[in-house]
Amino acid sequence: MTSRPPARQARNAEGSGAIEPARNAAGDQDSEAEGHQNRSPSVKPLWRQLMRRSWPWLRYVLGLALAVLALWALSGRRDELSGATKYLSHLDWVWLVLGVAGEAASLVAFGLIQKRLLEAGDVRIGIGRVTAITFASTAIANSMPAGPVVSSVFAFHQYRRQGADDAFAGWILAAVFVSASVSLALVAAAGLAIAGAEGAGFDLVWVTVGVLAVAVVIGAVFVQPRALAAVCYFFVRTSQRLFHRPRGESAARVEAMIDRISLVHLSVRQIVSVTWWGVANWVFDCGCLALSFMAVGAGVPWKGLLLAYGAGQLAVNLPITPGGLGVVEGSLTIALVAFGGAETQTVAAVLLYRIISFWGELPIGWVTWGVITLTNRRMVQPLAGTRGGSEVAEVMA
Repeated sequence: MTSRPPARQARNAEGSGAIEPARNAAGDQDSEAEGHQNRSPSVKPLWRQLMRRSWPWLRYVLGLALAVLALWALSGRRDELSGATKYLSHLDWVWLVLGVAGEAASLVAFGLIQKRLLEAGDVRIGIGRVTAITFASTAIANSMPAGPVVSSVFAFHQYRRQGADDAFAGWILAAVFVSASVSLALVAAAGLAIAGAEGAGFDLVWVTVGVLAVAVVIGAVFVQPRALAAVCYFFVRTSQRLFHRPRGESAARVEAMIDRISLVHLSVRQIVSVTWWGVANWVFDCGCLALSFMAVGAGVPWKGLLLAYGAGQLAVNLPITPGGLGVVEGSLTIALVAFGGAETQTVAAVLLYRIISFWGELPIGWVTWGVITLTNRRMVQPLAGTRGGSEVAEVMA
């Protein structure tokens, strides 16, 4: 890792770019005390509170409703569904094993993204450990209410245990998201180019080009520490003007965190490596889909495969159902049939792909989570009786 000076140097009290003007300490305390006396707690409407609390569970209800709707729609086409079941009962096990291997390779590639980003902050982690974190995080994201949020918190704590500080761990979470978005946009653009005129017929050209352009701009800003710090300070100052937050010590902590992440610099080699493994993550997963077609003995609609896959992955990331349950199956099937896939065989292939990439990962991921949790607890126990052990135990719990 190479370091650069902080994007924002120390300024005097009259600098217009400072997060908060310097104030007299006594006046600070008086204004804070007066604010506490006069400030009335903001009460959110009851319906908003109920909606916020119930939304994670409503997602599951919505997922079940979509599944019931799909079953109802399929009930009128029992011949096709029974035909798909027939294909699933006569699988080619060689292609099936290769499909499972492709999905495992996809998760390993995603773990390598995190490994390369951690190395940018001189945090070393083994490939086995980071792959285990990836399996566990994926299972949490795909099966729990508010799964992506809980998964991010879990990954954040795992980065902290490996030696990353709070600011750097948060930066890694953002960097993983940016890397995945940029690489998926590249894959979708490649899929559009392969689909050619057929892809243009779906009016996806400008959408794909727009998504790619936005992703590249965000990625370019993210890998420039000073540009990233400037964007962060812009949002902080905007928040202060509109909501008068953060203030005081909170503002100082935010300032320190921004200065910390401005020291993280990705070399060209690291950027290429992260992008490479990001693309590999999606390509291996798409390969699992292609191998699922082969496993059921169906022809692969190669021309529209990448484009249909990109649309399916977009459905995965929409906050409607956990892991895109019910949405991915429908979007993938419709798109692949439109590109020439046989309807019954496509249904069978997509179902097999989801069994491997969604349902099959859940038990493995939760077992991995259990192993990680037990390992962390064993590491905490010897520290509990040492000086400062209680604080360490609290962090690692």
